[in-house]
Amino acid sequence: MTSELPLSQVLLQRIEHDYEEQPGLRLTPPQVRRLWHLDGPTCCTVLTTLVDAGVLQRTQDGRFMRRQPAA
Repeated sequence: MTSELPLSQVLLQRIEHDYEEQPGLRLTPPQVRRLWHLDGPTCCTVLTTLVDAGVLQRTQDGRFMRRQPAA
């Protein structure tokens, strides 16, 4: 997939849905690129967008996981 702006809402929704379906999913950026067939810039934009939207959070080891509700 090539980097296209603005990002496809379908792509963002698909990734968000996959994280919802697999709550323990914790992926590195290279794993995200392989799983959803993204190029580097698109992967970075997708991850940043989903973190900024409160969907994902980055762990201390650099993996991305579904954001946990505040306690």
